[in-house]
Amino acid sequence: MVSLILLIVGFALLVWGADKFVAGASALARRLGVSPLLVGLTIVAFGTSAPELAVSVTAAIQGANEIAVGNVVGSNIFNLLVVAGLSAVVCPLVMDRTLMRRDWPYSLLAAVVLCAMIAPDLTISRLEGIILLALFAMTLFFQIRAALRGRTGADDGENEVILRPSIIALYIVLGLACIIAGGQFAVNGATGIARMFGLSETLIGLTIVAIGTSLPELVTSLVAARRGQNEIAMGNVIGSNIFNILLILGVSSLITPIPVLSTSIADCLVLIGITVVFYIPARLSKSKNADETAGGHLTRPVGAVMVLVYIAYTVYLILR
Repeated sequence: MVSLILLIVGFALLVWGADKFVAGASALARRLGVSPLLVGLTIVAFGTSAPELAVSVTAAIQGANEIAVGNVVGSNIFNLLVVAGLSAVVCPLVMDRTLMRRDWPYSLLAAVVLCAMIAPDLTISRLEGIILLALFAMTLFFQIRAALRGRTGADDGENEVILRPSIIALYIVLGLACIIAGGQFAVNGATGIARMFGLSETLIGLTIVAIGTSLPELVTSLVAARRGQNEIAMGNVIGSNIFNILLILGVSSLITPIPVLSTSIADCLVLIGITVVFYIPARLSKSKNADETAGGHLTRPVGAVMVLVYIAYTVYLILR
């Protein structure tokens, strides 16, 4: 009972904290006049990935290594299939050319690198963690450099209420505090439930914890899609997936080397497969109303198929 309460409280803190953090960070980005794609790929992606960071780092410190890796891979699969899929069902997503040509393929590369690291010895070493962090720093550098070239003046918020600087700072600090506390509670609750029902930590990490920590991505992208902010909706998904592998597992393995089960290779291969499979229709499909900056289109039927694939994958996890 205590574990269940911890899990629920942890998820509540994660979602609320991430929501406030993203609100504050997005308001700060608007004041700085950066592009929506940069907001989605960096600030929003980091904010919504903060629960995964808190959970995986806490799990690494406590030695619950299977949750650290399972949470990241499971979250990435959930992000791509459910967050992107449901967002497309709500409103077909017209995606930026830069995201389709650079960032989506780079998320695929990150998944391939992760699989290559764990396949030989079923371990992510400290050296491999440093490599992941170096790749993350390089990715962030090129994303910010490319986005700032097209930087405009600060957004005065003619159609949107802009938060005061003091409120922005409060949201960011308070949001991060709740995310860290929520991550601690979620790991404690999840490991307790795993022991109670005799379930493996890998299964808990790939399902319950992964879905719970991905709720901020889901809510953010659904709201963005409904408002027609496609760059934020899809940038959040792809940016979060890159952050999760390169930053979160990089930091976690730097704290302590992470041993994983052989099933993690299969999960990585699933992530690689769906990243490739759903890139193809998105890349080839073009919206009639898209402008010249559009690089792809995620339609409602494709989005529905993505959600169904995730349901089938979850059944597979439970049965294996």
